[in-house]
Amino acid sequence: MATLGRSGLMAAKGGEKVATNSAKASPRAGDWIKARGVHGQAPHRGEILEVLGREGHEHYRVRWDEEHESIAYPADGVTVTPRTSRRGS
Repeated sequence: MATLGRSGLMAAKGGEKVATNSAKASPRAGDWIKARGVHGQAPHRGEILEVLGREGHEHYRVRWDEEHESIAYPADGVTVTPRTSRRGS
């Protein structure tokens, strides 16, 4: 499970911290989410499986490329790419 702390960092599985960035669009299941890595680490990329919470307080169940699932809360460093714009990637 990933959680957002007061520091603006998202703690993901294994305790690693990922800086996060608020997404401007309304993400949906099937969209891609990318969380910027910290201290030169590669970014984390995953598919949004489910949008949780209510409007203005959304968070996402994500299947990461590292083949695990967690709950991610948007903040600085996170970008969402709609499903339709990932064709050909």
